[in-house]
Amino acid sequence: MLELLKGLSTFVMAGGKGERLYPLTRDRAKPAVPFGGIYRIIDFTLSNCVNSGIRRINVLTQYKSFSLARHIKMGWNIFHRELGEYVDVIPAQQRVGEYWYRGTADAIYQNFYTIEREDPDHVLILAGDHIYKMDYLKMLKFHVDRNAEVTVGVVEMPREQGTQLGVLEVDRENRIVRFEEKPLQPKTIPGLPDKVYASMGIYLFNRDVLFEELIPEAVEEESRHDFGRDILPQTVGRRRLFAYRFVDENLTEPPYWRDIGTLEAYYDANMDFVAVSPHFNLYDKRWLVRTYQPQFPPVKMVFADEGENARRGQALDSLISTGCIISGGRVVRSVLSAQVRINSYATVEDSVLMESVNIGRYAKIRKTIIDKYVDVLPGTRIGYDLEEDRKRFFVTDSGIVIIPKGRIIGAGEDRPRWDERMAEEALSPNSLIVIEKNGPQSRGQNQQ
Repeated sequence: MLELLKGLSTFVMAGGKGERLYPLTRDRAKPAVPFGGIYRIIDFTLSNCVNSGIRRINVLTQYKSFSLARHIKMGWNIFHRELGEYVDVIPAQQRVGEYWYRGTADAIYQNFYTIEREDPDHVLILAGDHIYKMDYLKMLKFHVDRNAEVTVGVVEMPREQGTQLGVLEVDRENRIVRFEEKPLQPKTIPGLPDKVYASMGIYLFNRDVLFEELIPEAVEEESRHDFGRDILPQTVGRRRLFAYRFVDENLTEPPYWRDIGTLEAYYDANMDFVAVSPHFNLYDKRWLVRTYQPQFPPVKMVFADEGENARRGQALDSLISTGCIISGGRVVRSVLSAQVRINSYATVEDSVLMESVNIGRYAKIRKTIIDKYVDVLPGTRIGYDLEEDRKRFFVTDSGIVIIPKGRIIGAGEDRPRWDERMAEEALSPNSLIVIEKNGPQSRGQNQQ
């Protein structure tokens, strides 16, 4: 097993815009979007690598990569270079032409220099924006045992979702006989008319095969330079192409794999964490999910008055991260990232609040995603009148309200917020935050 890992080079694709997650991706790439209170989306793929024994990781970035690169530098500096271990962030460099990454296959092609330098036997290509637990070493062993040239990770998915995924057909030996990207009529699994085999965006190539397939494809003008749309369909029948069926290290039924590529999917995945028995287990010591966590103080809940309409700080069926203060407010079925403050008589229900959000007195928030550094002024109501909310905010078809990063929100008020922590990100080269130096001062710890 160790020898197999020594001959493996791993690439995590982390350059996606995540347009369907806008405005959460207004200032960051999709893999950098905060998720589950303390994590970024990419943490789940990187944790799978570490838990699989993989210690040579290249993260390919392109779109608004500053916060992603900073997160990896601060949270994933756990490897030993002198032992040949590393996680390197590699931005698009126009190494082979005057263009950026034109697709997933082109991103790998433009980094052949890195592959040649590492000189691996196999190249593992992963998506940095999916949520799941998987031992990649088991897939590598499957690939070698079958003398495969290319192996694709697959998962059973509902047929109706197949139109948004790469769909495969396999024979009895799990050899791929057909591959279609986002087909209008997805081919179902024999005996399971409501299920399809969907690509997980996980590809394992023999190094030489990868070179042989990508070099001629790179000059094809009509190509989209994508593994799912171009490379894999063309290799069916010409290569020993196998499907590796997802083995869920989460140990649940049905297996847990999520592409949280839409705001609804992102919201639902967060809400799963607050269930009594969530589908995805964050508390599994056998398969830890790692991340970067600043040194914030413990959670604090204050005021415990009795009686109707009493001031009582409490959180029910919720995830509360470090540094949060619930000062006489109420939080129900919600996910709070670090340093969120809920002030007296405020109510937050069925919502996702990212870092340094402040909810003012008597404010009421329901079914809302609030990005970082937002001040909700006292008495504000969000999520209770969707027609009014649509006039000011982005609201999904299912009624989820989205508040973008760095705003001050009140009754008839919506303007940029400014403080020292916002300034740090605003002055980064990839930020689009509007700077307003005359905004409110940072709130003090004694605010109630």
